[in-house]
Amino acid sequence: SQQAAGYTLEFPSSRYPETGAHIRDAIANGHSAVCTIDRDGAEENRKESLKGYPTKKGYDRDEWPMAMCAEGGAGADIRYITPSDNRGAGSWVSHQLDKYDDGTKVRLIVK
Repeated sequence: SQQAAGYTLEFPSSRYPETGAHIRDAIANGHSAVCTIDRDGAEENRKESLKGYPTKKGYDRDEWPMAMCAEGGAGADIRYITPSDNRGAGSWVSHQLDKYDDGTKVRLIVK
C-alpha cells in the first residue's frame, strides 16, 4: 500500500513527455508514486540504481523513483531517454521540491 503523502506534485508530461511516460509506466509497474525526500542519500542511490545499466551515447539514464527519494536506489526502474527531456524534467522537479525539507513525502501525479 502507498504511504500517505503530505503533498502532491503534478508532473507536466506535455513539457517532458519521455520522463512523464517513464514515471507513469514505472508507477503502473508497482514502483512508489511517493517520494520521501532524502537529498543526502541521492549519490549512493544513483550508484545502486544505475549498476548494470551502461551509459549509451546520446542518452541519459532516467531513474524512478528518483535518486533523491528514499524509495530510490537498488531496484529502481531505469529508462534511456534524451538528455534534454531528462535534464529539463530533473531541474523542474528539484526546483518544485526545493521548498520541502528532507523527510517530506510528496506524491507525484503525471498529468
